[in-house]
Amino acid sequence: MDNRDLHGELHKLLARIDLIAARMQRLQDENRSLRQQVEQMNGERAQMLNKQEQARSRVEAMIARLKSLEQHT
Repeated sequence: MDNRDLHGELHKLLARIDLIAARMQRLQDENRSLRQQVEQMNGERAQMLNKQEQARSRVEAMIARLKSLEQHT
């Protein structure tokens, strides 16, 4: 191999390294974004579960009041 061949191979290798580094950066950005989405969804899920529990408690209280009214009539 002469110098031109080595220079060409080195240039190809550097181009591949740049491509891999760019892909890695995109994947890191995507991973960060996905983690933020998961965190947001977990927060929304917790809020929904809380609202569901509040609604369940209100329904149970209404049922208890209705049963109480039914027994007093």
